[in-house]
Amino acid sequence: MVLNYIWIAFFLIGFGVALARLLLNGDMAIFTQVLSGIFDTAKTGFDISLGLVGVMSLWLGIMKIGEHAGVIQIFARLMAPFFAKVFPEVPKGHPAGGSMVMNFSANMLGLDNAATPLGLKAMKELQELNPQKDTASNAMIMFLVLNTAGITLIPTSVIAIRQALAVDQGLVGFNAADIFLPTLIGTFISFMAGLVAVAVYQRINLFSAPVVAFFGGFIALMAGLFGWLHQYPPEVMAKYIGLLGSLVILSIIVLFIAVGAWRRINVYESFVEGAKEGFGVAIGIIPYLVAILVAISVFRTTGCMDYVVGGIAWCVAALGLPTDFVPALPVGLMKTLSGSGARGLMVDVMKTYGVDSFEGKLAAIIQGSTETTFYVLAVYFGSVKIAKTRYALTCGLIADVVGVVGAICVGYWFFK
Repeated sequence: MVLNYIWIAFFLIGFGVALARLLLNGDMAIFTQVLSGIFDTAKTGFDISLGLVGVMSLWLGIMKIGEHAGVIQIFARLMAPFFAKVFPEVPKGHPAGGSMVMNFSANMLGLDNAATPLGLKAMKELQELNPQKDTASNAMIMFLVLNTAGITLIPTSVIAIRQALAVDQGLVGFNAADIFLPTLIGTFISFMAGLVAVAVYQRINLFSAPVVAFFGGFIALMAGLFGWLHQYPPEVMAKYIGLLGSLVILSIIVLFIAVGAWRRINVYESFVEGAKEGFGVAIGIIPYLVAILVAISVFRTTGCMDYVVGGIAWCVAALGLPTDFVPALPVGLMKTLSGSGARGLMVDVMKTYGVDSFEGKLAAIIQGSTETTFYVLAVYFGSVKIAKTRYALTCGLIADVVGVVGAICVGYWFFK
């Protein structure tokens, strides 16, 4: 229901602003631009969905091997104490637990293409436990919010973009991975905000040994990882980061296949069985993805986003606070709506102010430590035909807001 109101508001507000620009400013091209944007984003939504067919078929096939081989169940058992507290409605040993673990693991490594099909599989398995098929269950909401606020250990795409822009700008000895630890801290803040927000709604006690141990272990891992990578020069660090992500994900694939072969299951048939589900899932999300993207396009093309940012800058200045973070703020605002749009805004900030500037670094931190809440909500809930999302969007936006504010504070802490 909330998405319905937001979707309507994007169109009505966008149309009103466009009409005002026509009547007051004589902008004769605004409606043409809006219409072109609608058509372009509708095609983009369709292309994204079709583009997911291959990778979804691959990962759903691999997941089916892992499920038949029993590896998924092992992953689930390892995380069972934490998941038992956070997802009390999911039975012990249920396949959804393994799928969620794999999804979180892919997100932590910045492997978006791998995380999406794993997340859709987890959502489908959670739907099997859902007594009201058109209404999001508590477990679905917790999973979605933690997914949108998921911890990212290695922001691989952001580091790669920064390195490429540094070469274009003629920077020598540039450390594209200098935003690694700030991004890690920023995404941890966002994750904690999302978890606490949902826990308050669902009255989950987070002060339990498994939850405390999980976060204590993560903090220790974060410190150790930073200590290991920080000793290397930038170019070596970048290579290790890329190697780590590729090695882990390929190792998982080989592990699933090897264990399946060892247990004498038909690995090939298992893969095909899972891969067949990929096409249906990808096609099923097209209407939901197109719907949210065209609404975002109207809101963005009419300049509403610029007005929102300008208003925030005025308020910040009125409070006597520094405003040098404002140029990077649109990245955070757009990230909740569109990942590709936020990536474009990030690149624009880096080109305008410089990839090594405070604004450029902050834009990278925000891009790496926040998630596309509306996209994830539309795709994940759309894949299982959930119409009533309850408080999922509210908690997701809480995590986004806290994540952006946290990223800004971390940016000032490290680079000012």
